[in-house]
Amino acid sequence: MRRKIYDHLLQWKKKSNGKSALLLQGAHRVGKSYIVEEFARAEYRSYILLDFNIVDSQVKDMFLYDLNDLDTFFLKLTTFFNTKLHNRQSLIIFDEVQLFPRARSAVKYLVADGRYDYIETGSLISIRENVKDILIPSEEDRMNLYPMDFEEFLWASGNETMMPLIQSCFEKRKPLGQALHRKAMDLFRQYMIIGGMPQAVETYVSSHDFDLADQVKRRILNLYRDDIRKHAKGYEMKVEAIFDELPSQLKNQNRHFKLSSLKEGARFDEYRDALFWLSDSMIVNNCYNSTEPSIGLNLNRDRTLLKCYMGDTGLLVSHAFDENGIISEGVYRKLLLDKLEVNMGMVLENVVAQMLTAGGHKLYFYANSSRTDAASRMEIDFLIAKSKVTSRHNILTLEVKSGKNYTLSSLRKFAEKYHEQLHTPYVLHTSDLKEEKGIIYLPVYMVPLL
Repeated sequence: MRRKIYDHLLQWKKKSNGKSALLLQGAHRVGKSYIVEEFARAEYRSYILLDFNIVDSQVKDMFLYDLNDLDTFFLKLTTFFNTKLHNRQSLIIFDEVQLFPRARSAVKYLVADGRYDYIETGSLISIRENVKDILIPSEEDRMNLYPMDFEEFLWASGNETMMPLIQSCFEKRKPLGQALHRKAMDLFRQYMIIGGMPQAVETYVSSHDFDLADQVKRRILNLYRDDIRKHAKGYEMKVEAIFDELPSQLKNQNRHFKLSSLKEGARFDEYRDALFWLSDSMIVNNCYNSTEPSIGLNLNRDRTLLKCYMGDTGLLVSHAFDENGIISEGVYRKLLLDKLEVNMGMVLENVVAQMLTAGGHKLYFYANSSRTDAASRMEIDFLIAKSKVTSRHNILTLEVKSGKNYTLSSLRKFAEKYHEQLHTPYVLHTSDLKEEKGIIYLPVYMVPLL
């Protein structure tokens, strides 16, 4: 599986030159262990992998008793794994390091020693129990690994030509044309419903069997539920209630997460920790209301009004259509052909949130529900800042439209009220690219290029 993160790992190796460790974090099953071991095999003379899911207690004892004598520490480690380490040419991997926080704390001393490179991988890294009573090393660079994006999905499917064409058309603001757009949307719908979890993608591209891919996704959903019960200590029931409610919430017209659906009279303070736990675990992507569309969207964030998107849209599809424990091949075919009698808005908006997150954007939307001022009453699905900040016109607005018949009243009101802040208004839809009356209508598969 070819992943873009590999190039970032190469850049880290060259730039760090042993002066820092790397922490690669992401949700379970996004491919952290796989890509790091591939990197170790290809880019180092030798490596040792410490998988703290299964590592022997003797190895853990080395971190407890031998760090004051690193010569002995490395001698024991190389003997235990029967692997010779080479100065500045070997990598030591701490896999699932959150299961043994003492190893993460040891990074400070190991990096200072300077003999080898270190990569840590983990999920639930920032959960309280995994940082309690340890020294968080300042010598630690961090990267996030997300589910496979659309281009990585195309690579896995053996398609190397579609994304360069899409990028060229995006840069020239030209449509693909009817035939190629239809092909691009067919591929994108496959990506939406399979998702970007590497095991599900590998299963689908090797078998083209939706049932087998769905089984893989359901195993991952069950793993997430197990994580919640095991690690969300003290509020696991609230976390699981939110997790199970996600598809229903995303079916709502405005997608806002309504806590009242969980319990009558529920307040944000009561569920804050549960919502943040799901975000920290990278199972969901939280999107917050920014009350003022200006540079520094975070400065105007309303934490109490948010949307909760699944981190992977393929998992959302399996999570949402759960009546019989598995989605039938027929349902998948209807989804693929856009013939299912269901509002696909939640799926399309979720995949946009997923792509924006993978592109490094924090998620914000704009909502004003004024009951007295109709001109101010509007909602915009996503706000992002343009890449180069200027004195004004810094905010891009993104409206997601899954159907063919829609209105743009909120977008037009927003453009009139905030014309000083607004740079480019986009409508993300399932049709080809066009520009009309100052609005760019962008096919949804171009979102990663924003």
